[in-house]
Amino acid sequence: MIVAIIVILLILLLIYLGKSGKLNIYKVMTRFSVFITFGSLFLIVGYVIIKGLPHLKLSMFSLNYTSENVSMLPSIITTLIVVALSILIAAPIGIFTAIYLVEYSKKNSKIVEVIRLATETLQGIPSIVYGLFGMLFFVLRMGLKYSILSGVFTISIMILPLIIRSTEEALKSVSDNIRQASFALGAGKLRTIFRIVIPVAVPGIISGIVLATGRIVGETACLIYTLGTATSLPTSLNSSSRTLALHMYMLSTEGMHVGEAYATGTVLLLLVLLINYISNKLASKFAEVKS
Repeated sequence: MIVAIIVILLILLLIYLGKSGKLNIYKVMTRFSVFITFGSLFLIVGYVIIKGLPHLKLSMFSLNYTSENVSMLPSIITTLIVVALSILIAAPIGIFTAIYLVEYSKKNSKIVEVIRLATETLQGIPSIVYGLFGMLFFVLRMGLKYSILSGVFTISIMILPLIIRSTEEALKSVSDNIRQASFALGAGKLRTIFRIVIPVAVPGIISGIVLATGRIVGETACLIYTLGTATSLPTSLNSSSRTLALHMYMLSTEGMHVGEAYATGTVLLLLVLLINYISNKLASKFAEVKS
């Protein structure tokens, strides 16, 4: 309450100084917003790393999980498997759907409006609803039980709207002059799309895939109902396991290995940074080839 009052008084003071001409209110508020944004990011990351590094031990990277070492290596392997399979399923479907919406569909088409409405609606549904759907359909109805397949199918549906929207915006950002120039040189529609438009839009497409990957890596509610919470290393796609985020969640809720949960969070942050670094390098390579 006191903090809120101080913030309100500070804002009122800044507004008064801005109106009196003694201070550029817009410049101050812009810098203040940037400071709050990056300050919050560094505070969260720094807090997790400071709390997690002292508890990070070599035994936590054992191949077999026990109640003593609470190894996260099976969860790391499961996370990589889930990410790879989910992107492998959702990315082609999402990209080709976006190509149809931008390049082939007619403007003001009812089908396009329905697809866009469905995409926006699915993007706003909470992940726990996807988890309940996955449990009822894939786990029970399809008989896949708690397994990697159930988790991958469910989370592929969850990230599909994100990939569609990001790819659609990336394709729309490509100038029509480029398309017209390709047509003028005798290239067909399909050749123009795959040889001209998509290479130009690749950085935006990769950005959408990176966002989808980040959502997969940090997901818990969706996977707890479909993937399960088994601690062992998965031996097949029908095996139950847990991702790194789910592993951290289970350790923190059990209350017996809170320090190890922070250590898992530190590794999770490093994994996300590594994925972002690799994706940015790939986007830069594609941009170099395009230019």
